[in-house]
Amino acid sequence: MAIKLKAEIRERVGKGAARGIRKNKNIPAVIYGEKKTPLTIELNGRDFEALLQTPSLRTKLFEIDTANGQEDAMLMDIQYHPVNDNVIHVDFKRIDVKKPVNVSVPVEVINADVSKGLKMGGVLNFAVRQVALRGLVHDIPEKITIDLTNLNIGDSVHGSDLVLPDGVQLGLHQAELAFATIGGKMADETDNQKPVAATAAPAAAAAATTTDEAKK
Repeated sequence: MAIKLKAEIRERVGKGAARGIRKNKNIPAVIYGEKKTPLTIELNGRDFEALLQTPSLRTKLFEIDTANGQEDAMLMDIQYHPVNDNVIHVDFKRIDVKKPVNVSVPVEVINADVSKGLKMGGVLNFAVRQVALRGLVHDIPEKITIDLTNLNIGDSVHGSDLVLPDGVQLGLHQAELAFATIGGKMADETDNQKPVAATAAPAAAAAATTTDEAKK
């Protein structure tokens, strides 16, 4: 679902104009891309700060209403004040909703408490927590989940194993990445090593006895 914003067009640009906007508790911003002239705008500070609590904000479509009409865009960058962490500038990029976009979304693991491999003493290595996707903005999910339920020790989930919505594809170089792996040794491997250790001790003792008798 698209996020709707209202914005005022800025007639003046530059550091002085930006400071004036921030003094009024608003945020200077720009919309660029699609081979059009960049549009400098002013956002309501309180409204935008409230949006920062929205999950996966950078995967959302923004419908920005201005005096020149609606702009379809995606959030590209937020600049923060180095001391008080207030938002001081926002960059949006225009998009054509009929064309695919490239977006990175978070990856989340689920059902760790019932995972076969983890119950057997395996250790989860959750190595890659973002995945690059390509698709229409309305089809891009907020996140991708990896179900650990049936994973055993030694199993890995690669990009090619991820479950994606219809119409959404992996970005470049994602298919072979190992996003999550359950490491450790299987129980039978551990058991097989025990007899070797157990028989090694008597053999060493027997060898020592033979040596002592030979010295006598």
